[in-house]
Amino acid sequence: MRPADDQESTVVRPRRTPDARRTLLCLGFCGGGAGSYVPWAAALAPHTELAVVCYPGREGRFAEAFAKDWDELAEDAVRAVSSVAAERPYVLFGHSMGGWMAFDVAARIQERGGPVPEALVVSSANAPVRGLTPQDMFPGQGDPDDRLVAWMREFGLLPPHVLGDPDLQEMALDLMRADLAVRDTFRHREGATVGMPLQVMRGADDEVIDPATAEQWQTLVTGEYRHDVLPGGHFYTPEIWAHLPTRIAALARS
Repeated sequence: MRPADDQESTVVRPRRTPDARRTLLCLGFCGGGAGSYVPWAAALAPHTELAVVCYPGREGRFAEAFAKDWDELAEDAVRAVSSVAAERPYVLFGHSMGGWMAFDVAARIQERGGPVPEALVVSSANAPVRGLTPQDMFPGQGDPDDRLVAWMREFGLLPPHVLGDPDLQEMALDLMRADLAVRDTFRHREGATVGMPLQVMRGADDEVIDPATAEQWQTLVTGEYRHDVLPGGHFYTPEIWAHLPTRIAALARS
């Protein structure tokens, strides 16, 4: 297995910005890869570099085995995030399952005295303190292929060329099922909190998100807290998603 600190494969940087003052570092959602975030590079100010963690089993790490459970994937992500954190200040972002991962990674780094993010941004994710509920287990591991494909077509940001190619579609299904298996081993670690500023975003029409999520997330942060409700569902509207980095408060700072 290739070591997780091999940045060429583990951290994707769509546009190298050596003079950047900070990095927006993104963690993937269930069934997603680094490619889902790559277009954001065009929405960032020149002083911010986009970097995306590539999980095992996809894209540049295709030859590696998928993570077996949540803890294995979280530790892999901690190593990747820490390698980027050594370069410059960073903002850590996660969407959906990636929101739980971003919180867990930030908490683990904080607990170990590592370089914590300037801010943590969680998008379309219920507060992990609730634990894994049936509301969070959608889609499910037991769903047939056609239902998963329908979900990826409507919500998963899967490119049309993948959906139109049987071989690529099969690979996408394998990746989705691997992520669902990892997601379903998630357990909130008792007492885990974060001290950096936390911004939580959710879609106004997202039926997956608990209405009490704002108050629940606030119990997990000891620093500044912000909650934003944006137009659309789980991935907002296409326009909002395409320019989501412009909604990140920490990136507006000089």
